[in-house]
Amino acid sequence: MVVVGQEFPEFKMNTCESDNSLGSITQNDIDSEWTIVYFYPKDFTFICPTEIAAFDELSSAAQIIGVSGDNEFCKLAWKQDSDLIRDIDHTLAADSGMALGYELGIVSEEEGVHYRATYIIDPNNIVQHVSINALDTGRSAKEIKRTLAALQAGGLTGCSWQLGDDFVA
Repeated sequence: MVVVGQEFPEFKMNTCESDNSLGSITQNDIDSEWTIVYFYPKDFTFICPTEIAAFDELSSAAQIIGVSGDNEFCKLAWKQDSDLIRDIDHTLAADSGMALGYELGIVSEEEGVHYRATYIIDPNNIVQHVSINALDTGRSAKEIKRTLAALQAGGLTGCSWQLGDDFVA
């Protein structure tokens, strides 16, 4: 499993972009800014669009990439069908075959899908945060945003630290 302090692995995935164009993304496309890569189990589900919409609210703070094992055409159809994710401003990427998920160690063998995993990657492509939720448990994008701000702050931050708070002495 890739953990904090390690490089995020190289990858190439097909994408559905914010403007609904189809493209691709590689590790080289994310190594110059803070990036949040979050994995979700499946397109056309019930919890996943709530997370996608919530993560989209973080797009002003970092590059955001949402990933599932479904292909880019499925993502495009889902965006066109779902009011919750139709107008998102971030990329949805297709880890078809789940090669990246297997390399990261975040695939549920029993269900054959990605766990709800979240990675915060610094501008040097080093993982600074990893969290993994059970398949039936949604994440808090607000906590990911707080964690990102704490990582970017450059000091000792307490458990409830918020942007603008003092560092722990």
